[in-house]
Amino acid sequence: MKTTKRLLALLLALTMVLAMAACGGSGSTAETTAAAAEGTATQAAAPVTENAVYRTLYASEVTTLNYLITGQTNELTIAANVVDCLVEYDSYGNVEPALAVSWEQNEDATVWTFKIREGVMWVDKDGNEVAPVTANDFVSSARYACDANNASDTFYTMSGVVTGADEYYDWTAYQLALATATDGTDENGNAVKLIVNEDGEQEVLEEVPEASIEDIGVKALDDYTLEFTLTAPRPYFLSMVSFGPYMPVYGPFLEECGSKFGTSNEYLLYCGAFVLSTYQPQQQRVLTKNASYWDKDNVFLDAIQMTYNAEASSISTTMYLSGDIDQADVSSNLLSAMLADPQTANLIHPTRSDTSYSYWYLFNFDPNFDAEFEPDNWKIAVNNENFRKSIVHAFNRMPALATNDRTDPESLKSNTITPAGFSSASKDFAYYDGLAAYTDGDNFNQELAMDYKAKAVEELTAAGATFPVKMLMCYNPTSANWAEECQVVEQTIENILGTDYVDIIIQAGPETGFLGAIRRTGKYAFMKCNWGADYADPETWTDPFTDDSNYNFIYKSTDPTTQALYAEYTDLVAAAKAITNDMDARYEAFAKAEAFLLDHAFAIPFSISNRSYQMCNLNVFEGQYASFGMASLRYKDQHLYDTSMSLEEYQAAYADWQAVLAG
Repeated sequence: MKTTKRLLALLLALTMVLAMAACGGSGSTAETTAAAAEGTATQAAAPVTENAVYRTLYASEVTTLNYLITGQTNELTIAANVVDCLVEYDSYGNVEPALAVSWEQNEDATVWTFKIREGVMWVDKDGNEVAPVTANDFVSSARYACDANNASDTFYTMSGVVTGADEYYDWTAYQLALATATDGTDENGNAVKLIVNEDGEQEVLEEVPEASIEDIGVKALDDYTLEFTLTAPRPYFLSMVSFGPYMPVYGPFLEECGSKFGTSNEYLLYCGAFVLSTYQPQQQRVLTKNASYWDKDNVFLDAIQMTYNAEASSISTTMYLSGDIDQADVSSNLLSAMLADPQTANLIHPTRSDTSYSYWYLFNFDPNFDAEFEPDNWKIAVNNENFRKSIVHAFNRMPALATNDRTDPESLKSNTITPAGFSSASKDFAYYDGLAAYTDGDNFNQELAMDYKAKAVEELTAAGATFPVKMLMCYNPTSANWAEECQVVEQTIENILGTDYVDIIIQAGPETGFLGAIRRTGKYAFMKCNWGADYADPETWTDPFTDDSNYNFIYKSTDPTTQALYAEYTDLVAAAKAITNDMDARYEAFAKAEAFLLDHAFAIPFSISNRSYQMCNLNVFEGQYASFGMASLRYKDQHLYDTSMSLEEYQAAYADWQAVLAG
């Protein structure tokens, strides 16, 4: 497909720049800058040069501002704009200096050294300067994330990567467990410490060797020289340092705040393009341009004003047309009518397709939902491979995708966990052996679905299951079109397999804290889940399926067959991770592991990040871009315009963007 070719061109450009950056190059060129100016000239709207305040609505409140622990997109959207990273990306995916002005790696890419930009200041919410940003601030963030007491959801980006990280995390987790452990004896009568596991059962607390925080491989060689020591060669490490525990924090302030850090805008310091000047939960939050910012000449928005409204998805179009806000998603049920209306047709354009996120429907092997939905019966069914395959082949994704994009649902479809075009060695990762058949195929097959149903009915009946099998499917009511998508999924699967076989039950989750309340606690049977790439390597797409994932839960199955399959998958992943000197062999091994997941129907690939339609007074092609991390969440480099792009203007800007990538 053309989209794949475009993304491959982008990744080729990114790969070339990364190679330059390893020697300290910035990766930016006069030609790219000129092309960017030419590309944005396709927008007829005029830029706002005074009081450029970008106004939006939001419907889902954040639960924390602590960027050292959160992995949620709506929370990282704030972090990405108020705290800078070592590097950033231009609008074409080229890596550029940010808090680091240069960097280098040793011969085997196990030691990376960054020179920190001098003169950058930490400021408070009112813009008052507090302290300079130094290499020590990156040491502070790493040590915080590696301490199990802080429960960082993004520690995994350092686990197995930075030397000493796992040892210190395990030691602090052991100390944490000791605090609630009780004295007891093991089966041999030896004195041991006992803890209650998450299943409510007592188990022996295994001793962990003491580890020192000083042994974590993040060091400040001096105030402006930072060194990372890695557990193995990682030629792609530069793409990992723009997220979570690789972001800086001012150590003395973190210590002073203690548990209050990140609970409000007063308990944060800022070194990014904006400061969070106003933070009123379920009312408003305002990002104001940072007057002390080191690169303030490239910050063209004076403020971003985000107003809370639980009905944002239904009222935003009206508010945009009345001039009250500068961005509104156009729901799929309004799109056709608004494109046909001369008053609105020239204001609507799509968002850019984003391969940094992938969505799939996931089977939950550790159901923790109410008894009325028969979790024990679901356990029997979900551990039967023929049952899972019957669902896979009965799932016609196109009608479901059309709820998000009725004009071009095909553009959203993804047949693999790792999106096509995300990364490549000698070829696109999605075309390595094992995955190629999925990439160019489609699971939807009614005949196969019925064949697997017949096998599953026989096996499940013998195992004591009852029919129809209840499948609890939850959705976030603040996410546009998700409720409608669930209804379509229910209809397509039940129409093929029959309601005598499966009963899909749709249930809305809470508007706030959906992930914590539903996904992380396993209160679903079958649900759309997602992952955002953290760095430019297929290894990042294995993270949701690790044995400490907070929503995969395959590893929690007690079924021997499922356990054996999962062990085989983890062995395949481990083998792939061990290959660091031959990228083709590495990609081949990761493709084999991902194909294994799909072969055994543990997940159903669904889409890349939804390309929705909107009215928006920004030009997305001015913004930072990368197929991983937080680049696309930043407002730096973007102008506010006096009106929205039309579809034709968007297509022209997209063509200009493609032309730059093509050289």
